[in-house]
Amino acid sequence: MSTEFTDAASDRNRVGLWLVGARGAISTCLAYGLAGICEGVLEPLGLCTESEPVARLPFVPLENLVLGGHDVCTRSLTASAAELVQHGVLRSDLVERAASRAAAFEGRIRPGTLDQPDVGGLDLDPRSAEMGALSPREQIARIARDIADFAEQEQLERVIVINVSSTEAAREDKPEWQDLDAFETALDAGKAQPASMLYAYAALSNGHPHVNFTPNRGASAQALRQLAEARGVPHCGNDGKTGETLVKTVLGPMFPARALRVLSWQGYNMLGNRDGEVLREDAHKQSKLANKDDALRSILADPDTHTHVGIDYVPSLQDWKTAWDFVHFEGFLGARMSLQFTWSGSDSALAAPLVLDLARLADYAARNGEVGEMAQTACFFKAPLAGGTHDFHKQHNRLVEYVEARTEPQDRS
Repeated sequence: MSTEFTDAASDRNRVGLWLVGARGAISTCLAYGLAGICEGVLEPLGLCTESEPVARLPFVPLENLVLGGHDVCTRSLTASAAELVQHGVLRSDLVERAASRAAAFEGRIRPGTLDQPDVGGLDLDPRSAEMGALSPREQIARIARDIADFAEQEQLERVIVINVSSTEAAREDKPEWQDLDAFETALDAGKAQPASMLYAYAALSNGHPHVNFTPNRGASAQALRQLAEARGVPHCGNDGKTGETLVKTVLGPMFPARALRVLSWQGYNMLGNRDGEVLREDAHKQSKLANKDDALRSILADPDTHTHVGIDYVPSLQDWKTAWDFVHFEGFLGARMSLQFTWSGSDSALAAPLVLDLARLADYAARNGEVGEMAQTACFFKAPLAGGTHDFHKQHNRLVEYVEARTEPQDRS
């Protein structure tokens, strides 16, 4: 863990991370990984806020972060951890070492609100189904009350609400999503809304920074962006960039930079765990696929390029994902060539440190009075809210420029 800012920041109060999807694989990796770092048994690998140059900002110390959250399933956090140990993602000695911290986190998890299309799924908490059947205003009030209780009981300076839940079913845009007043009217009228939007509304309307690591709607609608501006709250999203799309946004810019014509870019993903199981449903899969393809097409900027992304659920892979990509391109003399790559990794182990990074960046932004979409976080997402390029190198440079603009010259030496 970097030490140059820890002493200066250690007198700040604790900051809460309210995880929507608190018993999922990402949250489980985050909880045990954070405990391992704080206990001194893990290195902070994968954490951008613990490495140069981003670590120059005075972030809240990792040991000052407190975890709580919502979930719609009855599975315990320890059961999720046991699965990840069995699948080679978590170390058994780490799980034992972090038992007390994990138990404290488990005690702060509350039943979440169930998205209507997901009624009838496996191991769902009946209390979440009951909550999802309430009016939107009642659901928002319950979410807000749970977060407020968490902040009060833990004496937190700030709570960052982070959505790491499973992918919601795709929905057509609704007229009320374009304007805050229209959205408020729809809520008053009891019109059903995606759960991710209710969480985002509850967070932003109560002054909590919001991070959407999922492809779900969250705070991406104009109505909720207006709410963030009106309440003076920073937020960021959407859809964490951890695997195949990360590689695409690194490699993709090479082709137009060298004046090579990409004829086809075919991608195929195989994944297990509960997220993979959810994506077996076409309505959920379409939400995920859109962002994976749009980023590449934006970089290549050639309407004639054939692109395709496929996702299949492979139960035996568990938390591991394998992506295979085939790139067919044309160069000088019309010579046709190809590039292939395979990416295999644990989605949750890749995502968890990024969630911690985003939480600390959101806390820093709120502490410094920043409002609205956090454009500096674009490199973390497949569909960054502030828009702009999908070129990872340019996105990362924007984060570095953000850091440099906020640090003294001597801090950069």
